[in-house]
This record gives sequence, structure tokens and C-alpha cells, in this order.
Amino acid sequence: MERPFIKNFRLSELEAWVESIGERRFRARQIFKNVYARQIASWDECSDLSKLFRVQLDFGTHLNALNLRERQESADGTLKYLFELHDGHSLETVLIPDPPRNTLCVSSQVGCAFGCTFCLTGTMGFKRNLNTAEIVDQVCQVRRDLGSRGHISNIVFMGMGEPLANYDAVINSIEVMTDPNGLAFSHRRITVSTAGLVPQLMKLGEQSPVNLAISLHASSDAVRNQIMPINRIYPLSSVMEACRCYPLAPRKRITFEYILIADLNDSIGDARNLVKLLSGMRAKVNLIPLNPHPRCTLRRPSEDRILAFQDVLRQADLTVIIRQSRGADISAACGQLAGRHHDS
Repeated sequence: MERPFIKNFRLSELEAWVESIGERRFRARQIFKNVYARQIASWDECSDLSKLFRVQLDFGTHLNALNLRERQESADGTLKYLFELHDGHSLETVLIPDPPRNTLCVSSQVGCAFGCTFCLTGTMGFKRNLNTAEIVDQVCQVRRDLGSRGHISNIVFMGMGEPLANYDAVINSIEVMTDPNGLAFSHRRITVSTAGLVPQLMKLGEQSPVNLAISLHASSDAVRNQIMPINRIYPLSSVMEACRCYPLAPRKRITFEYILIADLNDSIGDARNLVKLLSGMRAKVNLIPLNPHPRCTLRRPSEDRILAFQDVLRQADLTVIIRQSRGADISAACGQLAGRHHDS
């Protein structure tokens, strides 16, 4: 029998598992407290568990799903972590400091099948989905690395991969992240981003109150087809209809991410089309000037074009910010993540 990854279990599943090996259900809560609140590095640290049970856990489970291979720090304080998985694949996770917030950008897949032209991860192709433990452990490992130097205040599923293409593992990891006995994050502090997988998007709205972000990046099907192949399956009309039907909690808004690309989607006409798309919605817009990667032939717009685009949205009373590039000097900016083996 394969040794289970302990962080694959939600609390109810862990209760069932400890009973299956002859222990009482309350042991599951003790394990959760040790793993997530105390952030143990080994089972030997669990003084509230018997020595025999600690040995059983040590030999019968995997405590950690990830092995930290490299940690890079940008001049602006952004931290990029390279983790190796048990099968030799790798993933990257980014911590973005923006006092008083520290936002952790987690990955949900190794590679990505959707091939967006502005994204380095998309050039890797799809390797595999991450399991729940591999998603949750990104948070645990970064928390442990930070120690007393800081804390993670927000989690965004905007790293490598399309979160809703790995729906079950993402939902299970969110349950562990928001469990008071687990990582104890508020759902208000967690955001899931999607390129627009409409069926899973609607399912997310029914099952979880976390924040939603849409990787939009174009205001017409013609342009979106060029840069995001998924648009040929779920065109803008279907994505926007799903957003209009999405069950938003009071005071919540959907975030629309829009990467600005020179001479492709950055004109005044594009901005006006975006205003029409978002008309009547509880929305906010993050404008992201393109962060080119080595395989990208697209260009970043001029500052004048960026500000002119923003001004059109502001005049339409949309909440809009220009997201400043963070971690570009260590290839940790939006669209630049790739695992270790990609260029080898």
C-alpha cells in the first residue's frame, strides 16, 4: 500500500483514516493542529501523540509533499520558491509583499494545457495536476520559511496552471486552507483565477465563497482567440454570462485581469469595449502591463497608452488599478513562472 500524503486529507477524511488504522477520531484534530498551527517539520515534534503513533506516522505517511530546492529574492522583496515534487517534477510559488499584505501566489498544475501566448508556463505544455497536498504544502513551506519575519495574509491561485482544470484538488485544498483546525484563512483572503472554464466556474460559485478572478485579457473574441485558445471553446459571451449569473456575496466583486499588450489590446477602442462588457456588473479591473518572457514576441505598451486605457475605465466609474510588475528580475512576475526542467 502506498504511503498517503497527510496533507491530502481534509479533516473529515483524516478522521476516517485514523480510525481505519485503529486510532480514535480526535487524533485527526491533533494531527491538524500539529501540521498546520504548529507547523511541525517532523512527527517527533508532536509531543501530544504517543511515541508508537508517531513512529507509525513517520513510516506510514508522507508529512511533506514538496522539497524546497531554491529560494530567490527580488530587489523589491518578492520571493520565488522552486519546489521539487516526489516524482521529480517541479513547480514555482511566489510571495508578493505589499505591506500590510503578503500575498502568496500558488500553483495548481505542473505546466498548463491552455497555451496562452503571453504566459511562459503555457509554453511548457501540460505535465500533470497537483494533488491537494502539493497545493496546501506550498502554503505550509512558505509559512515555515518566513517564520517570525512575516506572515501570509492572502492566497491567490494565479501560479502555474489553470486552477479550475484541477477542480477537485483545488476545492479540497481550499477546504483545508479555510478549516479553523487547518490553515484557518478566511475565504475573503483567497482568490481563484480562471481563464474561463464556464462549467467549473459555475460549480465554484455554488460550492465555495472564495473570491473569483477572470483572466480576460481582451475585449473581443477576435483578439482573445489570438492570445487565449480557450476562447474558441468558451467565447467571451459565455464567460460574461457566467459572471453575470455568478452568486456573489454582498460587497464582493469579480476581479477581471487584463494584460495590456502593445498594439493588440491596448487601444482606446479596446478600453471602450471592455467598459461595455462589464456594464452593470460588480467588477474591478486589474490592468497588468505585459511582462515579456524569453519566448514571447509580444511587447509592453508605453506608459502613455497604459494610462490612457486606465482613464477610459475610470471615466466609466469602474474600479481599476494598474498592477505594478513585481519580481521581474528573478522571473517571478505575472506570466513568467516555469519549473526547473523546462529549460534544461
